[in-house]
Amino acid sequence: MEDLDPTFIQTPEHRSDSNSIPNQPEEIPVIDLSRLDDPEDVQNVISEIGDACEKWGFFQVINHGVPCEAMNRVEKTVKKFFDLPMEEKIKVKRDEVNPVGYHDGEHTKNVRDWKEVFDIYFKDPMVIPSSPDLEDEGLRVVYNKWPQFPSDFREACDKYARHAEKLAFKLLELISLSLGLPKNRFNDYFKEQMTFLRINHYPPCPRPDLALGVGHHKDADVISLLAQDEVGGLQVSRRSDGVWFPIRPVPNALVINIGNCMEVWTNDKYWSAEHRVVVNTTRERYSIPFFLLPSHDVEVKPLEELVNLKNPPRYKGYKWEISKRRKKDKGVAQSDAANPSGPVGGNDDTETMVPNATAGTMHGSQFLEEEVAKSSARTRPFSGTRNNVPTMAEI
Repeated sequence: MEDLDPTFIQTPEHRSDSNSIPNQPEEIPVIDLSRLDDPEDVQNVISEIGDACEKWGFFQVINHGVPCEAMNRVEKTVKKFFDLPMEEKIKVKRDEVNPVGYHDGEHTKNVRDWKEVFDIYFKDPMVIPSSPDLEDEGLRVVYNKWPQFPSDFREACDKYARHAEKLAFKLLELISLSLGLPKNRFNDYFKEQMTFLRINHYPPCPRPDLALGVGHHKDADVISLLAQDEVGGLQVSRRSDGVWFPIRPVPNALVINIGNCMEVWTNDKYWSAEHRVVVNTTRERYSIPFFLLPSHDVEVKPLEELVNLKNPPRYKGYKWEISKRRKKDKGVAQSDAANPSGPVGGNDDTETMVPNATAGTMHGSQFLEEEVAKSSARTRPFSGTRNNVPTMAEI
């Protein structure tokens, strides 16, 4: 068996066999959105979504309105891209100026992920903060990078993303209703949304007992929509006890999960769950998450309608854009969400959630106890064996 590059090796407590009970009978809910066509069943669907957001922070949806053709096309197209030689893929590689495109050096909590990715901003061009400096209020414009081959890469991704956005806002309405709020309560937060689409490719791994496709993390966004293939590997930590549960692939379903923004807005009622991806020795895996993100100047804080004397705010308000830059200002390990060489708002933790010291103990306190670490260091082409550890001159 090949020795694994040490940068991929998880600490024992975070490896795939940690705190995981195989063949768990319980699963995250699978909700059929076609039931919304029945007026008598609408409230049941809304209640089921609310229950899932509170207990798991995850659920799956079927009959969701995103055409299977669009899902299948983007999956086939991105496979063609990732099968290209490395010299072709790095032509559209992420850099310090442009945080989107191809990347093969993702880290979660300072441990390298066993995957390669391609990131695409939903809005093209996208306006983002001009620098990580908190004193710099300037903005700059960035454009997506598109490979020459496959020739329909851009079209396939754009078409899928448009359908995903439509579903995301539909789900946002249902989540709002489940909270007893008007269905359009969150809409104003997305006028200049920073949403992006990511394609993940997880190659077979020689030591899946030591490495993870993605280490344990929470998403910094509002909600995520994930298309995954039939291979499986995504796991979620149950809110009640932290036990890891596999998310079983359901044909043509999309996996939905709550992000940190929604947890703050709901004052911990809805849960931004930790999740991770395990890998295997024989089969590659693809997944396509769509991260719904607010405008860069949105203030994220518990909604006034959801707090009172008995349920005081558990978090102070924070500006979405500033919170993403605060880590760099403090010199802590960086998330892609905070690093100018990474996209805004994917896997993240801690300082997106600012505590309210007057609110007492908060269920989301682990955001303050962990140091997020998801660096985007320049690194060599994807290879996990020890004999490919680069010299300093190669980095």
